[in-house]
Amino acid sequence: MNHQWNTGIYDADMAFVSQFGESLIELLRPQPGEQIMDWGCGTGDLAAAIAARGAIITGIDASDEMIQTARDKHPQLNFILADGQNYTAEQPVDAVFSNAALHWLTDANGAAASIAASLRTGGRFVAEFGGLGNMHHYWNSMD
Repeated sequence: MNHQWNTGIYDADMAFVSQFGESLIELLRPQPGEQIMDWGCGTGDLAAAIAARGAIITGIDASDEMIQTARDKHPQLNFILADGQNYTAEQPVDAVFSNAALHWLTDANGAAASIAASLRTGGRFVAEFGGLGNMHHYWNSMD
């Protein structure tokens, strides 16, 4: 998996991706001190929003450009260049969060196994990902 991203364009033209993901943070209910992973963190904005609630966040992304921008924008947070299809957290975490990233992972079994192996027993998984037609209205409105 080797996608090239222009993170400046991504942040400017695709800001809605993080905006839509903000409601997922409500479902996640991050608690102070919890260890949470942002699986496919992009440029780190939602990871920062989770950290602002007191959680200890680690973001992973397979894109070097995304990780570098996330590190530049949020130097106080931990971001790791990693492929979510075959990555396992060093220590099991309380929750895995993922917004608009899982549909990029073509090895669904590998991604599911990696996420499950990264969660502590009883941990939670909160995710949203693109599906056929879920952005149809948005894209058609841009014509």
